[in-house]
Amino acid sequence: MNKKLDIKRIEKISKALGDPYRIRIVEAIRKESDWTPCTMVLEMLDLAQSTVSHHIKQLVDADLLIAEKEGRNTKYRINKEVFEDYIRFLSLFTA
Repeated sequence: MNKKLDIKRIEKISKALGDPYRIRIVEAIRKESDWTPCTMVLEMLDLAQSTVSHHIKQLVDADLLIAEKEGRNTKYRINKEVFEDYIRFLSLFTA
């Protein structure tokens, strides 16, 4: 479902993307052709598991990542619809 971006959602997305680790997480997940397991993200960053979980939670809460449970593990993929809506919003400033 494509939700219209309101000011609160724009703010939440902007804040979620305002951290360099979260940008790295999004970039790594974007490069994968399929779902990305949380363990791969954890191995990629030199951070504690709880810190990585916090960063991922911020991205999921902003609807930038889609999470799917698989047993005890979770896997992620980019929510392209939300990114496209956010890019459309940002493009209003270049017109």
